[in-house]
Amino acid sequence: MTKLLEAKGLEAFYGDFQALFGVDISVGEGEAVALIGANGAGKSTFLKALTGLVPSHVKALSFNGEAIAGWRADRIHRAGIALVPEGRRLFPSLSVEENLLIGAAGGRKGAWNLEAVYDLFPDLVEKRKNPGTALSGGQQQMVAIGRALMSNPVLLLCDEISLGLSPKIIRDIYRALPKIRASGASVLVVEQDVGQALAVADRVYCLMEGRVTLTGTPASLTRKEIAAAYFGASDLKEAS
Repeated sequence: MTKLLEAKGLEAFYGDFQALFGVDISVGEGEAVALIGANGAGKSTFLKALTGLVPSHVKALSFNGEAIAGWRADRIHRAGIALVPEGRRLFPSLSVEENLLIGAAGGRKGAWNLEAVYDLFPDLVEKRKNPGTALSGGQQQMVAIGRALMSNPVLLLCDEISLGLSPKIIRDIYRALPKIRASGASVLVVEQDVGQALAVADRVYCLMEGRVTLTGTPASLTRKEIAAAYFGASDLKEAS
């Protein structure tokens, strides 16, 4: 499989605090990859490094064969990487449709437009003139995903898209992923919900304290291996 995104030896800092330590993660063309880990593991920092919001070494990141570390966030976005941020972060003064149209500002051509997003999330059609933040949590998440898709990304980054939603709404949101992949996009999903991550991913990485502690396919990994990588072997021993 051709690598679309590759992080190699990626480190990230907030001032003097180091958040990522030599992280190696890749995403292939058309692939769905899940990144799991507890709070503070470094998952969101990894996404921020990918999108230019946290600086990284110039040789640590490549996308579509180009070194992108050091690029500005807007250039990375125009290159085809779109982020669905944790907490949705819709513009409260704009309608649903206006929030969606902002995603198309980069001018990338592709399959995603308003009609395609409304077809993916029919619940948004009758809400399109409503303020984006006047919707339910699940509908707001649909808008956030739709806004990212409107940029016609090659790689869609999803940061904790199930957070705070009911199990039914989570299932509805995740049912959209096969259609998104069918459009040609690769997907990197950051999740605390291990079961959900395993259900949608071709491959899984686990982060703990800024380091990759496990990688493999959902079928090849046991629950015991995942738990040890997620919590740490010493934590499991103490719990037993």
